Amino acid sequence: MTSTETERIASLLRAKQTELSRSLRNRDEIVIEKASDALDEVQLMEERELAIRNLDRDSHALRLIYRALLRIANGTYGVCLHCEEDILPKRMAAVPWAAYCIRCQEKIDRREIEVDETLDWLAPAA
Repeated sequence: MTSTETERIASLLRAKQTELSRSLRNRDEIVIEKASDALDEVQLMEERELAIRNLDRDSHALRLIYRALLRIANGTYGVCLHCEEDILPKRMAAVPWAAYCIRCQEKIDRREIEVDETLDWLAPAA
């Protein structure tokens, strides 16, 4: 991957990071509200649960982006953290925060491979 491509991806990741950081600041939707009607209470609870799931999803994505930026900084971006093979450029274009190649990601999804999420935090600088 050329330095121009890497910088373009880093810029894209930073933009997504900024967008997600802004969305995480808005936590008004998880305020516990009381309603006089039991049906309204259930609806408020469901809306709160949805907001919490969205916050959880966004914070997880933010962690993945941060880790991808760390891999760019230490020169390991685009290399699978499990098999250490290059991740296909097509995958990196689709999922720029991907830490695993398709083959390893599928095994992780099927729970055939157990991953330690601290691996990319501890990856040595190149």
